[in-house]
Amino acid sequence: MREHDFPAPQRRGRGKSRFDDDEPYFLKRGRPAEPVLAQPDDEPEPEPEDRWSSWDEAVHGPEPHPAWLVTELAAKDTELGVLKTGKEADVHLVRRAVPDTDRSCLLAAKRYRDAQHRLFHRDAGYLEGRRVRRSRENRAMAGRTAFGRQMIAGQWAAAEFAALARLWEIGAASGRIAVPYPVQLLGTELMLEFVGDAEAGQAAPRLAQVRPDDAELRDLWEQLVDALVVLARAGYAHGDLSPYNLLVHRGRLVMIDLPQVVDVVANPQGPEFLARDVRVVGTWFAARGLPAGTADPAELTELLLREAGIR
Repeated sequence: MREHDFPAPQRRGRGKSRFDDDEPYFLKRGRPAEPVLAQPDDEPEPEPEDRWSSWDEAVHGPEPHPAWLVTELAAKDTELGVLKTGKEADVHLVRRAVPDTDRSCLLAAKRYRDAQHRLFHRDAGYLEGRRVRRSRENRAMAGRTAFGRQMIAGQWAAAEFAALARLWEIGAASGRIAVPYPVQLLGTELMLEFVGDAEAGQAAPRLAQVRPDDAELRDLWEQLVDALVVLARAGYAHGDLSPYNLLVHRGRLVMIDLPQVVDVVANPQGPEFLARDVRVVGTWFAARGLPAGTADPAELTELLLREAGIR
């Protein structure tokens, strides 16, 4: 069994500097985040909901599939609770298991909100450079019709799945970047490897939560630079990189939340997204004591643009 996850970023608070903008209750005053797996004390906890595995209906992640992954069609998926709520998607903890056997694994099921409940305030910039073949779909997306909004939701899920699949293969071969294994894609539901303590159902901490010593801080920075170089060589910028969508699991930096991944060549704003990613994470590392010369955002941005073939 593997152990992995998707914790939530934070909302910008008035008068406070924050790095991301999802629900604020998930991290408060620097206290460790915990998965929201239980109902409030004054409400009865529902029984876990079972359904047959959707493996046979979905698009699958890269082969060979990891040994821990349950792919048997006799498996059932059991809903264990909510790991994260956000503006564009909710993430649920799911156990996939074959009844009457010891075959099971934990998965993070990321479900993009339907057209009536999603917020598309950031779509325009990120979707530049992404096109579908038929003009009807392009017009609907541009006009934000109900059909177009559903198309956009599918694009976010598909873009994240494709980016994770490519980066996972690169990471498996090079060891220079770590992302959760993308298990499957079905419509606007993306199932991923859970990152964390599987026995306790506890998510791995986000970078924003850890307090590394000097040596650990430098090691994490070096891991991050490696990961950003891999992204740039693949033609990507994360697009929304912050200490809240980087996990630290057993000393390894794991990059998550890539629906807004940007093609730095096809998107006219690609270099700006890349530069912002570097500036945000560089500011966090510098505030934790990394020497300024080590985390120079301008130098790193130039390096990444060269790696992407833009300079």
